Amino acid sequence: MKKKWLMLLSIVMVASSILAACSSNSTGNESDGKSSADVKQEMVVNIKTEPPAIDPAMATDVPSGWVLDHIFEGLYTRDKDGNPVLGVAEDVKVSDDGKTYTFTLREDAKWSDGSQVTAQDFEYAWERVLNPETGSSFAFYLYYIKGAEEYNKGNGTVEDVGIKAVDDRTFEVELTSPLGYFDSLLTLWTFYPVKKDLVESNKNWAAEAEGYISNGPFKMTEWQHDSQVVIEKNKEYYAQDVVNLEKVTFKMVGEATTFYQMFKTKELDLVMTLPTDSIDAERNNPEYKEVPYYGTYMYMFNVEKEPFNNAKVRRAFAMGIDRDALTKNITKAGETPAYAMVPTGAETPDGEFRETGGDYFEENYEEAKKLLAEGMAEEGWTELPEVTLLYNTDENHKKTAEAVQEMLKKNLGVDIKLGNQEWGTYLDTTKQHNYQMARMGWIGIFVDPVVNLDYYLGDSPNNRTGWVNEEFDSVMAQAKVEQDSKKRFDLLHDAEEILMTDMPFMPVYFYTNNYLVSEKFEDIAYYVNRYPTLKWAKKVSE
Repeated sequence: MKKKWLMLLSIVMVASSILAACSSNSTGNESDGKSSADVKQEMVVNIKTEPPAIDPAMATDVPSGWVLDHIFEGLYTRDKDGNPVLGVAEDVKVSDDGKTYTFTLREDAKWSDGSQVTAQDFEYAWERVLNPETGSSFAFYLYYIKGAEEYNKGNGTVEDVGIKAVDDRTFEVELTSPLGYFDSLLTLWTFYPVKKDLVESNKNWAAEAEGYISNGPFKMTEWQHDSQVVIEKNKEYYAQDVVNLEKVTFKMVGEATTFYQMFKTKELDLVMTLPTDSIDAERNNPEYKEVPYYGTYMYMFNVEKEPFNNAKVRRAFAMGIDRDALTKNITKAGETPAYAMVPTGAETPDGEFRETGGDYFEENYEEAKKLLAEGMAEEGWTELPEVTLLYNTDENHKKTAEAVQEMLKKNLGVDIKLGNQEWGTYLDTTKQHNYQMARMGWIGIFVDPVVNLDYYLGDSPNNRTGWVNEEFDSVMAQAKVEQDSKKRFDLLHDAEEILMTDMPFMPVYFYTNNYLVSEKFEDIAYYVNRYPTLKWAKKVSE
């Protein structure tokens, strides 16, 4: 059966329990006598790292997506609660068989240069994502569209892809089968339009702020690489009246202690992933927030490199750490120990997916030692090959890796080395499978197990473990076209069991995001699968 698949990172048919910032009717700070009209509507937030690609077709990471979500808008966008609502499209009609969507674009949808956003812009943008020469790692998100997978893999033509600009304001999409979460899928940045003449006139159009054109609530006006990205209110945006901030600056400060101090000295208005040793002190601070985050923190195993070519060694490592101690004493942000891939939060006809699926292993150090010895014997090793655990440069990742290093030494008698790389380099290294064991996080694009399990499909560009299992791929393909909800989730449980039996990764915990947000701001939207949305944010005092 042809594979139909959708992955993570990053999109989201968000659950109804999403937390959003509390609204306020305050018009200003009465203590200093200023009205909201006197308040300078600017905000400075910390993005932590240089975005690798502020290009809808090429972005695969959350920092890039955070900027893109503010400067572009697709056919669908999200409301304050994270639910998908029409965006650039003002109307959509769905065929009786659920496979053909006909969108009518807003007449007042404009690019930041004042020109009209058209159906041709969407057609061009989506075809660009699918074009094999583009090299988009997220092209698979479009595989639900008729002919998309064949074209992207070189087995079909662009003319056979089921997307068509009927006229300037009518855009038609034909799917291979009905897809209940298509509206949520279309909120992902991969589906954003791009301006054809801009892209074709300059192959580096997305590398700098100068000349950059977008269609969202904000527009990019400055990009000082490795320093900051600045976005400003887009006066051409059709709903500009809901946008309060005139300017947002994304600072790139990777050192947790540094950005924490910058928040305390009011140089930053929003920071996330606090230094672990500051969380207890801040937990009762009204500016502190913990928000559920639909994703899994894990360590990938490269199954093509020793010693993780052996399944028993992989399972031994997974059983050899103390997740409860790790989340309570090291990360401290309310994370949940993970013994599976799919996090909590996905509801099914039989109940919550994680609860009905349960755990797939338990921490047992004696059993882990036994499995390790058996695996080494199977491979003929008298000593375990040297292991290096790689993580992207970050103070909290470092502390977690150091704790895991200590636990494996104490519990299994295994010595491992640690290595770190900056985010962009790290992504390249893991993409090339040039590692043994490496940190990774995967956030569902919406709350459904399919987006978490898709990560490990054999031909997923995000699966960097080298693990391929035809049975897993087949079961996932069946789940993608199954229209009976109960049967669909049963298939997803089956797929997760196959994955966790072979275990090409070790889950560590299910995420919770923590923030410090200046009390001067209100109406920030917090979603379970994205960084905070500032579209409605407002500064109420200086």
